[in-house]
Amino acid sequence: MKDFFKYTAATVVGLIVFSVITGAIGMMCIVGMIASASSTKDVSENSVLVVNLSGMLEERSESTLLDEIGGGTLGTLGLDDVLGAIKKAKNNDNIKGIYIEAGMMGADSYASLTAIRNALLDFKKGGKWIVAYGDVYTQGTYYVASVANEVLLNPSGQVDWHGIASQPIFLKDLMAKFGVKMQLAKVGAYKSAPEMFTADKMSDANREQVTAYVNGLWQNICKGVSESRKISVAQLNAYADNFITLNDPKDFVKYKFVDKLVYTDGIKAEINKMLKKDADESVNTVSVADMKNVKGDDYKGEEIAIYYAYGDIIDSEATGMLSNEHSIVGKTVCNDLKKLMEDDNVKAVVLRINSGGGSAYASEQIWHYVELLKKKKPVVVSMGGMAASGGYYIASGANWIVAEPTTLTGSIGIFGMFPDMSELLTQKLGVKFDEVKTNRHSAFGTPARPFNAEEMAYLNKYIDRGYSLFRSRVAQGRKMSVGDVEKIAQGRVWLGQDALKVKLVDELGGLDKAVAKAAKLAKLNEYHTSAYPGKADWLDQLLKSTSNGTYVNAGMRQALGEYYEPFMLLKSIDRQSAIQARVPFMMNIN
Repeated sequence: MKDFFKYTAATVVGLIVFSVITGAIGMMCIVGMIASASSTKDVSENSVLVVNLSGMLEERSESTLLDEIGGGTLGTLGLDDVLGAIKKAKNNDNIKGIYIEAGMMGADSYASLTAIRNALLDFKKGGKWIVAYGDVYTQGTYYVASVANEVLLNPSGQVDWHGIASQPIFLKDLMAKFGVKMQLAKVGAYKSAPEMFTADKMSDANREQVTAYVNGLWQNICKGVSESRKISVAQLNAYADNFITLNDPKDFVKYKFVDKLVYTDGIKAEINKMLKKDADESVNTVSVADMKNVKGDDYKGEEIAIYYAYGDIIDSEATGMLSNEHSIVGKTVCNDLKKLMEDDNVKAVVLRINSGGGSAYASEQIWHYVELLKKKKPVVVSMGGMAASGGYYIASGANWIVAEPTTLTGSIGIFGMFPDMSELLTQKLGVKFDEVKTNRHSAFGTPARPFNAEEMAYLNKYIDRGYSLFRSRVAQGRKMSVGDVEKIAQGRVWLGQDALKVKLVDELGGLDKAVAKAAKLAKLNEYHTSAYPGKADWLDQLLKSTSNGTYVNAGMRQALGEYYEPFMLLKSIDRQSAIQARVPFMMNIN
């Protein structure tokens, strides 16, 4: 028996020692892989940058520890990485061209696609070439790929060309089946976000603004494709009306959408032709991920900070969506802006905004810190796909605002939505309420009944005050009268190109233009940029990915596709701030 305990104890100790050693070796391997992934990379001569347009395109890549090890982000593509890779490739003599592999990419906006397209056009100005190939081109990926010197299509492939439609979703009747309805207080005839919950069709004002920006988006797409492919805009519209998506692939050559039909095994020969090499020679390639570790030549002079603010605007992490979706957290952003204000090494700040808004309270707090920051150094806003409602609120005080022509912006208005679940509780579930109160409005907000007329009057007055504050912030920042702001407010959404005409923005262009303007305002001859906020270290990433279900949610996004956002909205509706400055919860543009 004594030997049994002795051998058992020895076995337990051995297992513990083995576990410790194995864990230490595993940790060393992980650190080694991360160090290897982040080490400086050299580019071979006659290389080609491969831009894979597949998965979800988002404002900024946020790869986690497991992504760094595995080399991917579950189908997520960061606009920042793509633009950075193209810019480095343009200035790298060893990279001769770009190969675009078009796939099923879901972009956050056409403005993001326009940014990539413009970067590719700039790449070609240096005398370099682009080849694009797709088994199937979505309309968005074709819009980007159409800039290529040679556009190739699989002999059994497709080019989706159908135009643009917006199909808002209405949940009023669905909620009524469960005895739930929304009580609404809002300002702005064009403020259409609450319609999803309070109506069963688009209001006339909403239809007017959606028609304007949908047509504007399509005109920009057609203009770009027309210039690159030498097809008239009228003909492009005719092709869309005839839904050529399902045509014989040979028709796409005839219509000049593509230059050649090629199977995948023929792509290398086409690229080698551009490289002036034999058809069967190997091709040196670098990926967008590789380019992050390729040393650039632009680190010089003073620092300009690019602060990325994208996603829903929320008061705190606790009020955010229960997913891995990025948010603009009011308290966090205010603290970050304060640090940038106090950092003497940062000479100017570019606030990169891609947001349809959210909490009116958080928007006001961020606006305040932008004002404080502006007193110490120039602040320039670069608008991405959206900088509307709360997104415009936080932008309005900047020294200068740059938007893409297809940015959705404006939407100056506020609303409050308060769910009335009294019918669900009292009639469908049989819950009974009684009441004792000390004052007239002691039971304000009770689930036992909807708001009465007097209470709604109080709420409307509160919303009116918030709208007046929003308008005054815009008037102050844009140097306009409140009356002039009112003419373009009322919750109306504007395309960037139209927002320029009504003085909501100062200039059309991308992030590079915003950085150049910031440098000019700060009187900098030489400068470099740094991205903020910094990404979490590997331990924080590991803890976050395991605690919030990052990989589960990423997989869910891929599985649900266009239904992912409605699902997550319903999942988190009770955590949304009641007072909102935002565009519709789902723009649903396709």
